[in-house]
Amino acid sequence: MMQTAKNDLRSFKFGGKVIDYDLLFSHRKTLEIAVHPDRTVVVKAPVSAEISAVEKKLQKRAGWICRQLEYFRQFEPRQQPRSFIGGETHLYLGRQYRLKTVRDDEDSVKLIRGRFLVSCREDIEPEGVKKLLKGWYAAKAPVQFNCSLNRCWQKLRFSGLKKPVIKIRQMPKRWGSLSAKGIISLNPELIKAPKECIDYVVMHELCHLKHHDHSPAFYSLLASLVPGWQKIKAKLEIGHI
Repeated sequence: MMQTAKNDLRSFKFGGKVIDYDLLFSHRKTLEIAVHPDRTVVVKAPVSAEISAVEKKLQKRAGWICRQLEYFRQFEPRQQPRSFIGGETHLYLGRQYRLKTVRDDEDSVKLIRGRFLVSCREDIEPEGVKKLLKGWYAAKAPVQFNCSLNRCWQKLRFSGLKKPVIKIRQMPKRWGSLSAKGIISLNPELIKAPKECIDYVVMHELCHLKHHDHSPAFYSLLASLVPGWQKIKAKLEIGHI
């Protein structure tokens, strides 16, 4: 494959595993391999580097790469199993609300006096309750996520940059992402997290407007905008959402 100065998404095999990585060519003297918290593997290589030499180095460091990927796997979004029956608790903006189900003339979900009150026209079955709750969360998410975007955008001093738009998208391994078109995609499960965690994810993606990778400059900017972001991230990742 012809080398290019642009990013190149590639993969290599190690044992029975296929490991994807981003290959970036730049004017540098040495080859660098980094595994980021979002479990992306980034390889920065000199412009003159041969692909065979890159792959040889990756094979040599493959064990370390796998250990790093496994370490960061524990912080992936994970949803605790729910039965969707009365008495069970469900999260919304970081708070636990006990579920109460009743028969009524219409299907509805209301948050009343610290409880999720789910009314069903038909028999109260877990699948029906699950569907109603999912719809309720889906209606709340755009409102809360856009409020977060407004809060975060006011803290930025980026000149000449257009404010991104929010899109909600199922992402089993990520809380958020920023597209080249300036669209911030957020995991719908994020609606269950505290507002400070939502703001952290949004600000993380906004920082990518200035720094597209997870370089020291990126984390320096993030720290200036979200002091103590590591603790907030830990709260999000270990929150058992």
